[in-house]
Amino acid sequence: MNWFSRRRRIAWASFASCLLSALALLLVAGALPWLSRTDPAAAVLRARYAELEPTAQALAAVRAQLGLDRGPLATSWHWWSGVLHGDLGSSWVSGAPIAPGAWRALSVSATLTAFAVLVALAVAFALVLPAALRVLRNQRQSGSGPLGVALTSLPEFLLASMLLVLVAVQLQWLPPYGWTGLETAILPALALGIPAGGLLGRLAADAIAAVAGERWVGIWHLAGAPAPAILSGVLRRAAAAVIDQLGLAFIGLLGGAVAVEQVFAIPGLGRYLLGAANAQDIPALQAGLLLMAASAVLIGALTAAARRTLRGGALPPGSLPAPPEARGTGRIQRWTAGITCAALLAILASGLPRDPYAIALGRLQAPEPGLPFGADASGRDLLARVAHGTLGTVGPALLIVAGAILIGLLLAAAGEISRGPAVIANATPPILAGVVIAALVGPSVGGAALAVLWVSWPPLATHAASLLDEARAMPHIRWLPLSGVPRSRIWIQHLLPAVIPALLRHGMLRLPGVALALAALGFLGLGAQPPTPEWGLLLAEGIGYVERAPFTAIAPAAALVLTSVCAVALAGIPAPRRAGSRGPSKKPEAQSGNSQVPVS
Repeated sequence: MNWFSRRRRIAWASFASCLLSALALLLVAGALPWLSRTDPAAAVLRARYAELEPTAQALAAVRAQLGLDRGPLATSWHWWSGVLHGDLGSSWVSGAPIAPGAWRALSVSATLTAFAVLVALAVAFALVLPAALRVLRNQRQSGSGPLGVALTSLPEFLLASMLLVLVAVQLQWLPPYGWTGLETAILPALALGIPAGGLLGRLAADAIAAVAGERWVGIWHLAGAPAPAILSGVLRRAAAAVIDQLGLAFIGLLGGAVAVEQVFAIPGLGRYLLGAANAQDIPALQAGLLLMAASAVLIGALTAAARRTLRGGALPPGSLPAPPEARGTGRIQRWTAGITCAALLAILASGLPRDPYAIALGRLQAPEPGLPFGADASGRDLLARVAHGTLGTVGPALLIVAGAILIGLLLAAAGEISRGPAVIANATPPILAGVVIAALVGPSVGGAALAVLWVSWPPLATHAASLLDEARAMPHIRWLPLSGVPRSRIWIQHLLPAVIPALLRHGMLRLPGVALALAALGFLGLGAQPPTPEWGLLLAEGIGYVERAPFTAIAPAAALVLTSVCAVALAGIPAPRRAGSRGPSKKPEAQSGNSQVPVS
């Protein structure tokens, strides 16, 4: 009975945290006119009456018409009272009812997300298949390799633009834009699904490699258990660790596909929210956020139920075996890190002495021995711009990833309560977060970094919570409090070492996405401004010339891929064992009756 009550309390805590986080996001959006540095009455006046001058009398009339003179609480209460009666309000800009357009945008994004998830699952399956075959053959595991990292590093808007130019324009196989049928969903689904599948495949392959090294797998092999049964147990244990990431990927695709929707002119939810935020159409923004938050809460609840089903309920202490000791020398990781780091250092050494701003070359000049990367559309040296962009892109991205890991660890220690804020924050598109923060503190590099951090910590916090659940369930952890070990020492010496390596690998996988999010905000005028040599800005500048001069986009994209592969390879190098270290104590494990079997 106590176990059932504990599960019910955990479920209610998770649901309550989701609900409170969604309400907090909606309250911030509703108070945006009073928190921002711009006057929404001016934006509404320009949209409704472009011929009128923004005089004090005209602005006062608009404020009175919109109810801005009543204050944020009265305005929000008026909107919520309509929502409770099924009315999402009317647009401040057009005056038309909001509900039809908001529901239409949600249905478009949900359909696009479903197709993108199918693509992501197909890519993830291709990356996981080698690891699954090694389990069947009882071979040594090696993870997903650099392919998953390279796929994760592909910028979504660059991939969308390349697919648009190659498949829709040159080959004319599919429509280049719009949302009229299945044929218009293929290209955007590929652009969204391939990077997401690379990330999920990498995480799943790493999880399978870790589970396959647990002692119960070897015992099952020695006992002559059928290979399919062993594979089923390994996949179930690994799926429990990554199911949260699948849910977060679904939520993130639902509201975060702004760039892809812009490239293909798709009237989805992300584009709807961005338009409402830019126009300061607060009722439309609140309605879009309400639908997005409701979808996020629903998906989060389904993901939590799937996670508990895969694990057979909450993990009691001692139900999991101790993690296997690291095997191998990490030679492949060291070679990969050495080669990619050498390539990046060569770019820095040859490019930093050059001037990234000088317009001294021909427009779109092709690469040659003295100009390895060619010139951009303004006649500037691309090698110099890529090299100088390393400092302005990788440095802030590393700080954001480190901050996201720290926030993730701190919130994961709170248990199920942290899942609600993670689900809602993950559902916020980075560009929308940038718009809100820019309205509060003004456009700046620091504001852009804060906006990216806002949406970067949720996957890491969710992953950390899953890793902590499994770490607490290891047998030797159960005996530590009984031995008088302080809780702080358990965290520092046992729980954190079991969580941080996998969390670092996950964080490094997100480094390219963080860098691109920073650059996208700068391109929209919410962060770094042109002509700053930032990698994402270089990609955005080169998109329009992919067909004539593909090197303008290949150079910064290659730098992103090199950085990602290098970072993940460095994180995957096994730590040197201390002299006399024996790893986790084996005595408690031998006393645990459940330590040799997977959770069922």
